[in-house]
Amino acid sequence: MRDYKQFYINGEWVNPSESQPLDVINPASEEVCAQISIGSSADVDKAAAAAKEAFKTFGQSTREERIALLEAILASYQNHWADLAAAITEEMGAPNQLSATAQVGSGFGHFKTALEILKNYSFEEQMGNSQVVKEPIGVCGLITPWNWPLNQIACKVAPALATGCTMILKPSEVAPLSAYIFSKILDEAGVPAGVYNLINGDGPGVGTALSSHPDIDMMSFTGSTRAGILVSQNAAPSVKRVTQELGGKSANIMLEDVDVAAATARSVMTMFMNTGQSCNAPSRLLVPAGKMQEVSAVAAKIAESVVVGDPSAEGTTMGPVVSEVQYNKIQGLIQKGIDEGATLVCGGTGKPDGLNSGYFVKPTIFADVNNSMTIAREEIFGPVLTILPYDSVDEAIDIANDTPYGLAGYIQGDDAEQVNYVARRIRAGNININGQSGDQSTPFGGFKQSGNGREWGEHGFSDYLEVKAISGLN
Repeated sequence: MRDYKQFYINGEWVNPSESQPLDVINPASEEVCAQISIGSSADVDKAAAAAKEAFKTFGQSTREERIALLEAILASYQNHWADLAAAITEEMGAPNQLSATAQVGSGFGHFKTALEILKNYSFEEQMGNSQVVKEPIGVCGLITPWNWPLNQIACKVAPALATGCTMILKPSEVAPLSAYIFSKILDEAGVPAGVYNLINGDGPGVGTALSSHPDIDMMSFTGSTRAGILVSQNAAPSVKRVTQELGGKSANIMLEDVDVAAATARSVMTMFMNTGQSCNAPSRLLVPAGKMQEVSAVAAKIAESVVVGDPSAEGTTMGPVVSEVQYNKIQGLIQKGIDEGATLVCGGTGKPDGLNSGYFVKPTIFADVNNSMTIAREEIFGPVLTILPYDSVDEAIDIANDTPYGLAGYIQGDDAEQVNYVARRIRAGNININGQSGDQSTPFGGFKQSGNGREWGEHGFSDYLEVKAISGLN
């Protein structure tokens, strides 16, 4: 069992201010796999003081110094690739292959992208009679989720370091193992003391202390919309900047001219990747009303090919959901779909056959769903796909936009003019056409209650910078 009860503050591994151990549960076995500590406001005070002091020098560091630091982190990261992958499988149940490729690879990619951007990023320019300078905002509080742990850590830490900020990371207490190893990587790479700090804890304790702390200049939060609202409320009295990447209920519009077999297969497999635990998952599949039966039949066959089981076993394509809390929530929403009259195409309540322990959920598909049903409104965050009919393209757009969320949208069709028409009208931050998603230079973020600000690539630098106009220089 892993003992990860210390925090990383001011360049040292230290004991928490008070002993509050928490068991970390392996979702595939329901057994304790590690212990961490739950931090307190006293720990946040120590980390904030260290980060504030470190900013005096790191905030003035040169581009060349920060380039060298990112290069060192990338080298150390590669040396710990297998450790990170094993930790992700253990902490949140991603299958081995997914952990070793997309999960760990995304974190590496964000650092690599930040390094390339930093080499040529313009931190100042002449505008009129003034020199406009972009400076690091200061001390940043970073709160990250459990579903793509390294991706969300890296897409915050990499631009924060690249722009000269100092920071305090609070990863999810549900899946904190990869964050602990990541902190060792940064220490090994020689990140100056106080620049990067790690405190484990929960939202009411450490999350509230971070977002309300007067010495923290900005908060970057990824998680549920409910929790994001609390972060904003706690941050308001100190008028700190808050950026958020929150929930989603993304529509996937299948147009009339599409190849049904290929589009349905792509839709189902994208939805079930990472056990449906992605904020931008295409959870509402919109199909022409006349194709409902055909799409449902193909979707059921694709779902049958999903191999649910031990994420460390070869051949598994879908592991468990992350926790008992999530499992129970998903079970309740599946039952709600049945109760509200949606057609259960496959899956349903309970665990898959032969899996008596672990938080495993049957790959579930509902057809004949309307957009007023609970399963079409609420973010399920599990392997549950809803299929909704539409009669016209404009109706499909209206259904897609009839949600408080606006993180992503998906379109599948062959008519480029019609695809473009739909893409321009979906109110979401990322539009993916025929299976094509953005790369790590693409800005990522949402409209409406899916958040504000943008992460990834050059746009990801902006939230960590303040703009200063200097007028009258010779």
